[in-house]
Amino acid sequence: MVTIKEVAELAGVSQATVSRVMNGSDRVSDQTRQKVKSAMTTLGYQPNSAAQSLASSRSNTLGMVVASLDGPFYGPMMSGIEEELRLFNKHVIIASGHGTEEGEKEAIQYLSNRQVDGLILLTECLNAEYLFDLNNKIPIYLINQHIDGLEKRNMWLDNKGGTYTATRYLIDKGHQKIVYVGGQTHKQDANERVEGFVAAMTDANLAIPDGAISRTLFEVEGGQKGIEMIHQQGIPFTAVVAGSDEMAIGVYEWASNQGLSVPEDISVIGFDDVNLASYIRPRLTTMNFPAYQMARTCARMAVDELYNKLQPHGMEFKPNLVVRGSVQSLKG
Repeated sequence: MVTIKEVAELAGVSQATVSRVMNGSDRVSDQTRQKVKSAMTTLGYQPNSAAQSLASSRSNTLGMVVASLDGPFYGPMMSGIEEELRLFNKHVIIASGHGTEEGEKEAIQYLSNRQVDGLILLTECLNAEYLFDLNNKIPIYLINQHIDGLEKRNMWLDNKGGTYTATRYLIDKGHQKIVYVGGQTHKQDANERVEGFVAAMTDANLAIPDGAISRTLFEVEGGQKGIEMIHQQGIPFTAVVAGSDEMAIGVYEWASNQGLSVPEDISVIGFDDVNLASYIRPRLTTMNFPAYQMARTCARMAVDELYNKLQPHGMEFKPNLVVRGSVQSLKG
């Protein structure tokens, strides 16, 4: 059986350095880390994870709770977390909360019972009081939400600024009759995106008729239902701001069923920039959500605190406008 001593000798470092590399410590240069990993590969060395855990009182595993395991949004998040943790020889156990408070709490309890070192939460239904209490029991790291008092543990997106930019883009293209289809009222990001739409319309002195904002689900069917609700009320519009790309695709489907074309008859702008946005026709103009980058940054923050004793540091991410072919100018 290959030993740490043999790995250290081949890499030309101390056994302590090999241990630091195995535990993902930042106290090792990238060059040295690579030498050690190369030696481990050459010798076929396999760290004993159970022994490591006993020695450090750590499981070298984090738990992650997501609202759902399907859809184009959660995949990049889960991939980003897993890939970043693997760089430091850490692992992640993922559980779904199924978009309910009870489900999210059950997932947290399941992961806590497995002695994870910390929890990464991409949840929707947990209130601030519960999260504060949970953080007193186990370190938590929040993605896509902002909780006052837990800012250092938050990775969040400027949702309001994102929909403000999206709406402003339509206004600058000459659109004045703009409606909004958005997600569930209990979701923080959904509410912030509505705020951005209202702020942009207000700043441009454009009216928002009663019923011009519909709230359904962040899904294709939600987009279809939301725009149909607006249509049935007889509200005229030339452009639609969708709270997610999936909802925007639902608007596309609704328009097709109505015999309308995008962008010739109505312009559509989405939010998230999921992979499908660049493949549908016309390609969707949208706001880019750096989900993968946000997830990797969150995972690194967790590693830094849990294993390197560094202070956590929250971060706000900014969405960027991605111009494609779903918006037509009414100017000129």
